[in-house]
Amino acid sequence: MNSSRQKQAATNPLLAAKRVVIKIGSALLVDGQRNEIRHPWLTGLVEDVVACRARGQEVVLVSSGAVALGRRVLKLEPGALRLEESQAAAACGQIRLAHAYQEALAHHKFGVAQVLLTPNDTEERQSYLNVRATLRNLLEMGVIPVINENDTVATAELRYGDNDRLAARVAAMMDADCLVLLSDIDGLYSADPSVDKKARFISEVHGITPEINAMAGDSRSGFGTGGMKTKLEAARIALNAGCAMIITRGEVIRPLQALENGARFTLFTPECSPAAARKIWIAGSLNPRGSLTIDAGAARALKNGKSLLAAGVRDVSGSFERGDPVRVLADGNEVARGLIAYDASEARKIMGRKSDEFESLLGYGGREEMIHRDDLALL
Repeated sequence: MNSSRQKQAATNPLLAAKRVVIKIGSALLVDGQRNEIRHPWLTGLVEDVVACRARGQEVVLVSSGAVALGRRVLKLEPGALRLEESQAAAACGQIRLAHAYQEALAHHKFGVAQVLLTPNDTEERQSYLNVRATLRNLLEMGVIPVINENDTVATAELRYGDNDRLAARVAAMMDADCLVLLSDIDGLYSADPSVDKKARFISEVHGITPEINAMAGDSRSGFGTGGMKTKLEAARIALNAGCAMIITRGEVIRPLQALENGARFTLFTPECSPAAARKIWIAGSLNPRGSLTIDAGAARALKNGKSLLAAGVRDVSGSFERGDPVRVLADGNEVARGLIAYDASEARKIMGRKSDEFESLLGYGGREEMIHRDDLALL
């Protein structure tokens, strides 16, 4: 990274991020009068995504727009929709939304994956692990995931309700470094600037305090559901995961390029990195479901930043499922805590064994690591 780029990265985490989540609102992507894709805007956004990928960044898109597109197909009247109307519109619009992204990114030879989520998928442990693994695999394969809420199966009681919070959940799940909310406003103000001409622009926020929460207003877009209140709720989720968050105006043709070139934005700054936040969460916020006793060689490897391999495990105790937190013991002392990649019965079968034996022992070729270093916190 050259010196000018380093200076920019110091104040704009988008440039320094290794993994970026970008949230696109309906009001930006869809023409509110005709309920059609704004193709020039989407083309510009895709060019921004391609630029991110060219500098080695992984990109996840969280995109609204399905319901707005479905309105036109079903000829629904303007205004609020009943849940069943919203679900029908989402079903009709989602296929058009996915096709628009596929077509736009195909010009740059990028694959696209559609991923539809419900709150359970980011809250229920097994679903969370499956979604996280799928998204990681897609990114490793160079595919751009396009995520939206699965409105067709959601209920009124069990919905994100807006893609700001969904994007923040995805950013936390994926250990993203930066979440960008492309909005119809350039950032956070002390009051609604469309009402209060004396409203102050807030350039940087270090925590979601009651004073910051009091600055939130309502959504002003024609069919978007996310106002400043939901953006601050998204910021709380992102900051707790160690992920920086940016709110910026997204209406220009190349919104990320504009952001890099000095467009105004509000930056929400976390106290630690995503990796550090995750390890703090693992070490102190989870109740262990079992324990692994390891040998001296494995203990040395962990201190040197390595993952825990099955070959170094001497005993397994407790009843746990894949992804559960477990204690790691050496000489009777807890030296680490982590999220295990196998359930208790599988862990007992492969302890002390090498990875090339896993398929014959388990019936499938599992992960080489019993606990990956990213899922491990030393104590």
